[in-house]
Amino acid sequence: MGNRFEISVLHESKEQANELISIAISEIQRIENILTTFSDDSVCSKINFYAGVHAVEVSDEVFNLIDRCQKLSELTQGAFDITYGGIDKRFWNFDVNMKELPDKNEVQKAVALINYKNLILNRENKTVFLKNKGMRIGFGGIGKGYAAEMAKNSLKLNGVENGIVNAAGDLCCWGNQENGNPWTIGIADPNLQNPVFSSLNITNTSVATSGNYEKYSIINGKRYSHTIDPKTGFPVSGIKSVTIITENAELADALTTPVMVMGKTVGLNLINQMKYIACIIIDDNNKIYTSKNINILK
Repeated sequence: MGNRFEISVLHESKEQANELISIAISEIQRIENILTTFSDDSVCSKINFYAGVHAVEVSDEVFNLIDRCQKLSELTQGAFDITYGGIDKRFWNFDVNMKELPDKNEVQKAVALINYKNLILNRENKTVFLKNKGMRIGFGGIGKGYAAEMAKNSLKLNGVENGIVNAAGDLCCWGNQENGNPWTIGIADPNLQNPVFSSLNITNTSVATSGNYEKYSIINGKRYSHTIDPKTGFPVSGIKSVTIITENAELADALTTPVMVMGKTVGLNLINQMKYIACIIIDDNNKIYTSKNINILK
């Protein structure tokens, strides 16, 4: 999925532990085959190919995932939007080779096609339809969290009582460490001066962090992060990192991007209205903001 997955389980047998981990890996690969845009055979690519032409019938799993994405889009007023797919590597390729900004007029044309309200779901027929030609969906804002959650579920169904699935910083854990204590996880320092700036003791919990220190380009002396505002087609600014803590890895992953897009005030206001979800924000001035229901250890 373009990310490094690390899977840890507690088991008396190393051989059986490896077999169980292989089950989780197979589940991640299965999800990648469904959601990827790098294969013409994926369901995601098929939906994009027939944009503006006709609806595409999908499995219950894909339909329900897209339905949850639509509800999140409504909740965040479009700060999260899986129809962002038109803003792809044609405009933003966050590597050392990107030296100039994309053409604003071309970006505006692509942004005009981003609108979750033009993604039509038919629950009775289990179909997905993009109303306008050129529209594209992508699961970059939720895919690895969903994969981590499903990998965890596959391990639990096979009897794993204690473990961690870490999808490049989006992780879920359940049970406890070998000594019986909860898992201890670190929150990354966006300045990279130290490996972590805070730690949390958690169990049966998921944590996702998105930051401008992960993928970015320096253009004319200015840093442009990989988090794109779907309303402008350009990277957001003002926040270095967002960490979401909640029970479900899919939801944790999906909320980091809209909070970055909405900004610290509106983003924290949203989180404070939601039950069982906590948030840590570090702004460009290295000031830390947290939701009302969290106490971080420094």
